[in-house]
Amino acid sequence: MNRAELLAYCLAKPGAWLDRPWEADEVAKVGSKIFAFLGAPDGEPRVWAKCGPDREEADEWLRRFPGDATAAPYLGRYGWNALRLDGAIPAEDLRDAVDGSYDAVVARLPRRERP
Repeated sequence: MNRAELLAYCLAKPGAWLDRPWEADEVAKVGSKIFAFLGAPDGEPRVWAKCGPDREEADEWLRRFPGDATAAPYLGRYGWNALRLDGAIPAEDLRDAVDGSYDAVVARLPRRERP
């Protein structure tokens, strides 16, 4: 799966929209919250997604895909992982990670911001 395909998948989610909060870095948001960090378009092909409610559950990704999944800097302790798009992680698993991240973020949004 390439970056453009994953970005299109993210933005097809109900209420999802593209934001650029830090220079060229792109993120997918729902309401006011980020559910996927995609970085700069010319940067490393990766996505940061919430892969579990805590670090323990998110570590399963690191065991399944060593070298292609790492704990996301700064947010790793909250269950966020950085997942390589051009590595061994199948497209279906990348979509599952985005789905889980989106669902976790929507569940914590105030009702007025939910799609």
